[in-house]
Amino acid sequence: MSTTDTHERGKDQARLAVLIDADNAQPSVIDALLAEIARFGVASVKRIYGDWTSTSHQQWKKSLLKHSIQPVQQFAYTSGKNATDSALIIDAMDLLYTRRFDGFCLVSSDSDFTRLAQRLREEGLLVLGFGEKKTPEPFVVACDKFVYTEVLRPMETKATPQTKPKSAKANSNPGTAPAKESSSTRMKLPLELIQQAIDEAEGDTGWADLGSVGNYLTKVRPDFDPRLYGYKKLSDLFRQNPKLFDTDIQAVPGSNAKTVNVRMRKGEG
Repeated sequence: MSTTDTHERGKDQARLAVLIDADNAQPSVIDALLAEIARFGVASVKRIYGDWTSTSHQQWKKSLLKHSIQPVQQFAYTSGKNATDSALIIDAMDLLYTRRFDGFCLVSSDSDFTRLAQRLREEGLLVLGFGEKKTPEPFVVACDKFVYTEVLRPMETKATPQTKPKSAKANSNPGTAPAKESSSTRMKLPLELIQQAIDEAEGDTGWADLGSVGNYLTKVRPDFDPRLYGYKKLSDLFRQNPKLFDTDIQAVPGSNAKTVNVRMRKGEG
């Protein structure tokens, strides 16, 4: 399923079931996570699974109340066995058979949900995965789209010792401006993959429609996300790398819309 398709379903108010594994998710990203899910549709069901008698889940309490997320209690029957996963999977199948949902959002970094994601997709449903970068690849590629929760976390302000302010005026209120992400923490652009996507979407003019490029990237790499490389949107990735890519933006006659076409610069890629 293409990224364009998922956005179109979101516009039609696709009904989504959001199932969260409390043992493998962080409450600090819940605000941004639900905002991300809202791009694809309406979270008709929001459930989170865990042993709520455990003190390790206490930080979730405020988030559950704020976002009306239903906690599902699951005791750990045996040490070393994760009964939470089983409870989430059983609920997912029950919800699947109601035929009331267009897609599922599985929030976990656990590969145990790989087969669940596959099964849901076999039914023709959209599957969105959310987890940390440590998430095993089989679960990532089993989803239509996978978002690493690291890109959803608010950027922390970091002090920069060893760097003296040029003037008192320039640094009159130190520490208040958000620090820019260091280029060393960004992932390297997958130029070979991007080239492949452009080649697949390229028309007779030698230009490729940006939407088609994005669709191909998501199909091949469900976890592809321009935010991993330091760019808010895919268009920013191309526009801010003029040495690598050419970008052509044209207004659509009779509307406020614009078409964006891209291509690799000659000698690059």
